[in-house]
Amino acid sequence: MLTLTQRLPANPKAVVSHHLSLTAEERTRSNYYFKTEEGEALLLRLSRGTVLRDRDLLQSEDGILVRVIAKPEPVLTVTAKNPLELIRAAYHLGNRHVALEITPKYLRLSADSVLQAMLEHLGLEVTPETMPFEPEMGAYGHH
Repeated sequence: MLTLTQRLPANPKAVVSHHLSLTAEERTRSNYYFKTEEGEALLLRLSRGTVLRDRDLLQSEDGILVRVIAKPEPVLTVTAKNPLELIRAAYHLGNRHVALEITPKYLRLSADSVLQAMLEHLGLEVTPETMPFEPEMGAYGHH
């Protein structure tokens, strides 16, 4: 079994042996067993608190590289008629400590029917989708 002990920044030119497709939640695990898309067993042994991002590289003890891929998952994409409505939605979701992807045009969160109803009640457009999810890492989550 391949043991991955180091996270490296994304490098599109890196030659990788495997690809590891992970959901947003799975990319927060630092000590866990996974299988690559090619069926290879992997053991993550990263520093506690490591959060992986799409395209990051993982390196094994013997130098083998694995590329992390943000796996498509059920999400809600939230859009608004104006920026203030989107900011208001971010405020309400932040009050509930919801992991949130924030862009100038939309917010994205994990699919949740209760939150969907709340957002629709606030007058926002909510679209269920299956997409890669890249939530903010938070104030203390940066490498």
